Amino acid sequence: MKRSLVLAGGGMRVAWQAGVVKALADEGLEFDHVDGTSGGILTTAMLLSGVAPDEMIRRWRDVNVRNFSSALPLRDYLKGPWNLPALSDADGIVNKLFPALGIDAARIRAGSLEGSFNVANFTDKRSIALDARDVDAELLAAGMSLPLFMTPLKRDGVTWTDAAWIRDANVTEALRRGAEEVWLVWCVGNSPYWGDGPLEQYVHMIEMSASGGLLFDFAIAEAAGREFVLHVVKPAHPLPLDPDFYLGRIDALTLIGMGYRDAVAYLSGRAPAGVPADYTCTKMTDPPPGVRWTEKLSSGAVRALLTVWLPSEKGLSASVTGFIENPQWAHPAPLADGRLVVSDAGDSWTYAGRIRVDGEWVDVAVERHFGSGGSPWHERMNASLQVGADRLDVRLGVPEAASLLASIEPFGAHGVFQRVNAVASVVQKSVRGLRH
Repeated sequence: MKRSLVLAGGGMRVAWQAGVVKALADEGLEFDHVDGTSGGILTTAMLLSGVAPDEMIRRWRDVNVRNFSSALPLRDYLKGPWNLPALSDADGIVNKLFPALGIDAARIRAGSLEGSFNVANFTDKRSIALDARDVDAELLAAGMSLPLFMTPLKRDGVTWTDAAWIRDANVTEALRRGAEEVWLVWCVGNSPYWGDGPLEQYVHMIEMSASGGLLFDFAIAEAAGREFVLHVVKPAHPLPLDPDFYLGRIDALTLIGMGYRDAVAYLSGRAPAGVPADYTCTKMTDPPPGVRWTEKLSSGAVRALLTVWLPSEKGLSASVTGFIENPQWAHPAPLADGRLVVSDAGDSWTYAGRIRVDGEWVDVAVERHFGSGGSPWHERMNASLQVGADRLDVRLGVPEAASLLASIEPFGAHGVFQRVNAVASVVQKSVRGLRH
């Protein structure tokens, strides 16, 4: 059975896809063809450059998000807003981001894995699926150059730009290449929420184009009588927008942990027949308002890097994403099925989940006690980490505690007042639950 991996766009948020790719690799899934559009070009190019999933995570973790764009010459900005070519150009992507992520156009062209990249030929108003053997770094960057935000590539009388306004994932190309099973990795938002403001509505336009293009691909396949198995890995809720990543409100490692969580959740319950190839396959729900924060607990070289997602509404469960690092393992292990368990007495929190160690699932628990004896501050700085049968004490140091406080960020809240209310609600909820 020929299997294609189709990686949709999503801007800088496609760091999330690295976690998905890691989970698919852990599951033993292999692909005969990989296709990328818009931001999905990054993940596709890394895979076709020979970057393994664990190396992909390491590279994303160290990437400088400022390299996603670079300034235009000053004379372009002096033209004024009505004649400005774009806000930036793709030089930073070609010269800094691609090398940082291990993307090598020569290796892509010479590789044995089938690949395709979707780039818009603005001159002819078409989305072109470029074969991996025909691309170079400038064309790859052009496929990620959204109008308004980045200048297009002009070459030999043709203007190349991001294909997101035509399509954001190319299932038709996968089927044309003979795929019988398509794995669609989708991180474009698809929820009922309609936001105000130019950024939100620019994103909504991309969402409509992306979903419309995908449904058109499904209609073409149905009209041709082309049957295939469709699997879709997506987040339950829309991912944070690019400005959150660019401004440091969320980082690559957190997005990767979310991707691993979402992929494992799909893999654990997937049906052999896949999902329907219709508008429901990428549907998401709006997240409940709440607050997330990141904790970094360590004991020597063993570390737990965890992000806690705590809804403000009473009765809703909190989830946990992140990684466990141990020098005895070759790579950090991402957490799956992460959840927060609060004791009946409210005097302890346990972050529970599972990780893969040497190919086997192992239970993980980080337990925090908030008893009345001793110094409350001392107690809240300490916890125990259990990985399988092994248990050790871990600690949140003073710098890590300061980092935790700085990492507190609302999610599922829109506008200043909702964001403030979400934080206030969770803080009150936490204080009441931990006061002894």
